[in-house]
Amino acid sequence: MHTCTDAFDCFVSRVLPKRTGPETVRLFRTLGSHVHLKPDRHLHYPDDEPTLVFLCDGATKLVAHASDHREQVLAFHFTGDLLTLPAHGAHSYTLEALVDCDLMTFPYAQFLQAAEKHQQVLTQLLERSTVSLQRSREKTLTLGRKSALERVSSFLLSMAERIGRGEGSEVKLDLPMSRKDIADSLGLTIETVSRQFTLLRDQGLIRTQGRSGVTLLRVDELDRRAGHLRVAA
Repeated sequence: MHTCTDAFDCFVSRVLPKRTGPETVRLFRTLGSHVHLKPDRHLHYPDDEPTLVFLCDGATKLVAHASDHREQVLAFHFTGDLLTLPAHGAHSYTLEALVDCDLMTFPYAQFLQAAEKHQQVLTQLLERSTVSLQRSREKTLTLGRKSALERVSSFLLSMAERIGRGEGSEVKLDLPMSRKDIADSLGLTIETVSRQFTLLRDQGLIRTQGRSGVTLLRVDELDRRAGHLRVAA
């Protein structure tokens, strides 16, 4: 577990440009708060304004809530991610820990105001926001147009890119989320997700170990099952 100082130092080293001056670092330190979350606990934050979160260590899920206890997992976040929690509007949102997590939180408006004086910080925010936007677009396509097999294949490839460990031609994953989380993220039932895992395993594309271990055995073939179109028509 990080101490508060360690968590902020992690934020400085991974988010702020190397040439950021000490006065700027001190300014961001006054804005930031360190939070440690146990698994299944969610972050408490003001629901009337956005909050910027840096995930120093761990894994989380961002969940949107609708009426009748309906939930949609909007995104999974991992060590090193910078994300914005929206203010509650038509829906409410929670950021829930999947494993032990250390976070740095910042009031979004105040952080942005401080960052406006430092072009390099704004550039870093823009680059990370662009990556997040691209992931959101990919997920929109996945939910709207892809089959169950394509959705699960796309999910596994996304996880391989973000948290995979390459070992020769194989990629090993230790998924921190449950099958239910995956189902809620992909707009499927748990049973459907389990069937797709079984199908991919029977076809020799993946190997599973226990609840969370997955090895991608044939990434190129899995990519073909994901319904990707590399060149626009």
